[in-house]
Amino acid sequence: MYDPFSPDFQADPYPVYRRLRDEEPVHRHEDPPFWALSRFDDIWEAVRDPKRFSSAQGLTFHPDEIGTLGLAPTIVMLDPPRHTRLRRLISHGFTPRRIAELEDLLREFVRGRIALMERKAADGEPVDLHRDFSSPLPTFALAHLLGVPEADRARFDPWVAALTTVQEEGLNGTGAVEAVAEMFAYFSDVIADRRKDPRDDLITALTVAEADGERLADWDILGFCFVMVAGGNDTTGNLISHGVALLDATPAEREKLLKDPGLIPNALMEFLRMEGSVQSLARTTTEPVTLHGVEIPAGEKVMMLYGSANRDEREFGPTVDELDVTREIPRHLGFATGVHFCIGSHLAKLQGRVAFEELLGAHPSIGVDLAGARRINSPFSRGWETLPATGLGKG
Repeated sequence: MYDPFSPDFQADPYPVYRRLRDEEPVHRHEDPPFWALSRFDDIWEAVRDPKRFSSAQGLTFHPDEIGTLGLAPTIVMLDPPRHTRLRRLISHGFTPRRIAELEDLLREFVRGRIALMERKAADGEPVDLHRDFSSPLPTFALAHLLGVPEADRARFDPWVAALTTVQEEGLNGTGAVEAVAEMFAYFSDVIADRRKDPRDDLITALTVAEADGERLADWDILGFCFVMVAGGNDTTGNLISHGVALLDATPAEREKLLKDPGLIPNALMEFLRMEGSVQSLARTTTEPVTLHGVEIPAGEKVMMLYGSANRDEREFGPTVDELDVTREIPRHLGFATGVHFCIGSHLAKLQGRVAFEELLGAHPSIGVDLAGARRINSPFSRGWETLPATGLGKG
């Protein structure tokens, strides 16, 4: 029933998710061996219970991803109390104020990407919404925050591609291992440089962050860079691309945003609910856990199917499969919850808001050609390699 590697499942996982929720909310997958939870309440409670559902063994169903990738545990692979201390330190540098100060710069960048798409369309060239618009924005934002010079920013995309498609080779392949090694070598040099020559960037802020006499080690900062590049780059780009595709399929909802751009922040959460960039991440049980009459033994990987949870009619009602940009969403798993609530959520929301304010303002009929699109192959993420754009006229 549930095969995360199946091309048919990856193209449209939602019918399978519904069957899991209705018929087998605690599902055992045999090869590779792991369990899967699919209902909103079960996942919400599990990810808020790090004592029984630990992050310390990694976030995929691979048994030793941390050791194979050559990682020390990053912030997303730690449990309290160490996670709590490290997150508090990182928060001293990665502040909402620092993110908010990016808005004018992001808006200028977005307008430049829109102008690029307009030039390509005018010249009769194909325009790819994801490659030409959605994906470059988080690369620019993260590179600027981290103080990466423009000449080095093209390195980001191959790192992200290797990490988000790790299942194609598995952890026995070399792509992800080489990507992590290259990324860590690069940022090790940046961190060393910032300790000697401080600048007005996030890495410098992290090198001097202090709480209760504790400071971040180089490895802690490297781990944060890994999380931001691997977890915050492609996810934000896919949020924007999915949002455009969803609006193109539901013109009445797009019209609501055109009439009231103040609805865009809520619409972003609805886009994530409908098409989550992160479809699933794992926890590991620290003791036997029984759900719906099924016992999951201790030491087992359990995939939290966020993409299923966010379409659970038990939480969101009978219109769960319909886009509603005015939907009230008191609980949401698009950015997870609990101690591992996405530390970059405010950055993703800012980028999404600016992107849609500018894009819909310039091209209210912007759409996509799904027949010509190609999705990434991943059991963990949902997104695009290519997504041709349509409707680049002025309304």
